[in-house]
Amino acid sequence: MSTLHLYNTLTRRREPFRPGDPARVTFYTCGPTVYDDAHIGNFRAFLAADLLRRWIESPLCELEGPNGTPHRGPREVVHVMNITDVGHMTDDAAADGSGEDKMALAGRRIAEAKKSGALPPDADVDPHDPYAIAAFYAGRFMHDATRLGLKVAKEAEREPWRMPRATQAVPRMIEWIAALIETGHAYATGEAGSRAVYFDVRSFPSYGRLSGNTLEDVRGGAGGRVSDANQSSKKHPADFLLWKEDASHLMKWESPWGAGYPGWHIECSVMAGDALAPDSGVIDLHSGGEDNIFPHHECERAQSCAHSGQPEFARHWLHARFLQVEGEKMSKRTGNFFTARDLFAKGHDPAALRLELIKTHYRSNANFTEQGLKDSARMIERWRTFADRAHASSDAGERHGGVAGAFSAAMSDDLNIAGALGVLNAWIGQIPNPTRGDAALLAEFDAVLGLLELERAARAETAIGVFTAGLEPDADVERLLTERREARAGKDFARADSIRDELTARGYAIKDMPGGRVEVSRA
Repeated sequence: MSTLHLYNTLTRRREPFRPGDPARVTFYTCGPTVYDDAHIGNFRAFLAADLLRRWIESPLCELEGPNGTPHRGPREVVHVMNITDVGHMTDDAAADGSGEDKMALAGRRIAEAKKSGALPPDADVDPHDPYAIAAFYAGRFMHDATRLGLKVAKEAEREPWRMPRATQAVPRMIEWIAALIETGHAYATGEAGSRAVYFDVRSFPSYGRLSGNTLEDVRGGAGGRVSDANQSSKKHPADFLLWKEDASHLMKWESPWGAGYPGWHIECSVMAGDALAPDSGVIDLHSGGEDNIFPHHECERAQSCAHSGQPEFARHWLHARFLQVEGEKMSKRTGNFFTARDLFAKGHDPAALRLELIKTHYRSNANFTEQGLKDSARMIERWRTFADRAHASSDAGERHGGVAGAFSAAMSDDLNIAGALGVLNAWIGQIPNPTRGDAALLAEFDAVLGLLELERAARAETAIGVFTAGLEPDADVERLLTERREARAGKDFARADSIRDELTARGYAIKDMPGGRVEVSRA
């Protein structure tokens, strides 16, 4: 068995994953900003983190300890993912947090939806109350995340500290900022009423190491990202915001630098550091989408190291690539923008959506397609059928061969999910009569994949049809199924085939079931 090797964004190479304590791995994931529903691109990054977390926890996974010796478990992963419920700006990537307040934008969108009658029935939320808006979208995110099997969301139901809210951490952010000023890593500027606190990037010599930027690159690319008024009071164009005094901001707190709000980057440093490394200041793993690398994670690394005095904040950085839809960038304007709940509402199986979002390697751009989602649903049904047959077997024997080792080798090779799925599918294809022992091994694989444990999409059963994936029984479809049954009984196979073709043209796939009924799904 090979030890887990992962690509590290910080070092730009694939390397052994060596946590400080291989029996207790600390893992922080940048979570959602809750001013809208999370889209499937967001969930791709969250699910990549969940897949990695599950693999590290698996008894099939072997890590390399600090002294190079193999560690086979048992192992705990302490996983924390934040919820950013502080109203930030639509252009948070700008050094001075310009743009429109995201909560104001969300409130206007909710008010317009209320006026038009488009608001969901459960959306009893005051569009003028940013805390109510954040709570509403946070609740919807938690529901979607749980349906998709994010373990950290399930854990947070009984241990809320695993998904901290930024609003609850603001007093600690103020303490961190004061400490950074005291040690010379930050400075306050401006007159009362328009004060700001910035991190001094030149006080941290390795700023830019994570993203590959240099201070000269940032200087040259600053352009219009920084207002002239703010730029004149900064020591360097790349200095980034820690606190902004703004009496007009929807969500604000008192601070030594006036009533205002924290910068985006300081939030994650405080929530990750306080939850996972209050003493050492160093965590094992940090993940997010590739768009987080710069400026967010670059700035987070700088201020965290400056605060702790440690040379690094995270031993390993993992970033998932972007998700396209039908080969194009996801966009509301082009109509190819999907949230998880959009797809659930159409009857798609949560397990199929999860598989579709994890089955492409996290460091490759994934292409989400309707056909791919259907293919994932078929794969899930194949595994479920295998599991059902295995559980029903009276044979407790095992015929696994080297399948567990092959699965482990793939997952330990930088989460080679395609290789692992290939091993799993080849194994299932070679076993016509699965045993209870096979069921146990499949369960061990699925503890990593997190698929078969999820709820099944609703099935509607009639005398002749079993309608899956949220499909409602259709009288015309049932008429055709009845005609097909009669044609087959009369050995008119040409007519039976033409009915199948007609149903396919209408977007239905059919499969004959034991007992004479027909399973109906989306084609």
